[in-house]
Amino acid sequence: MRGAPATSLETTPAAPLVSRLARSHLNLRTGAAYASLVIVVNRFRVPHTQQQQFRDDLQAARATLAARPGHLHSRIGRNADDPELWVLTTEWESVGAYRRSLSAYDVKLTAVPVLSRAIDEPSAYEVVEPGTDLNISRMRSTDPRSLG
Repeated sequence: MRGAPATSLETTPAAPLVSRLARSHLNLRTGAAYASLVIVVNRFRVPHTQQQQFRDDLQAARATLAARPGHLHSRIGRNADDPELWVLTTEWESVGAYRRSLSAYDVKLTAVPVLSRAIDEPSAYEVVEPGTDLNISRMRSTDPRSLG
């Protein structure tokens, strides 16, 4: 590429994204907003000598994830102050859509090897906006309603 390298790349046009976000953000039966959208943030520390190969691999991983059902938007970025720090953010219709995408064969071949290089930290976030019902923090396996 000529000039300064791009620090952000998008995959989805804004207009369809807005309409998909609005549909997935609103309970059509009640009109109430709910927190179903998921933002996934994967951060990577990449030595300078590996950055070109990593960039190519990350772009291929992003394209593979973008082809999965439930993917809304994704972006690749590199930290302006610490160029060894990279990020892949993806937005999904739901946590289920994100998790199902990870089990797809093409994702296992292309994206999972790259994602396995991510910094070990929680990566899935619920969208928090006015009026959304937030996820309740609890151990789901110990919920009495889930026990037989």
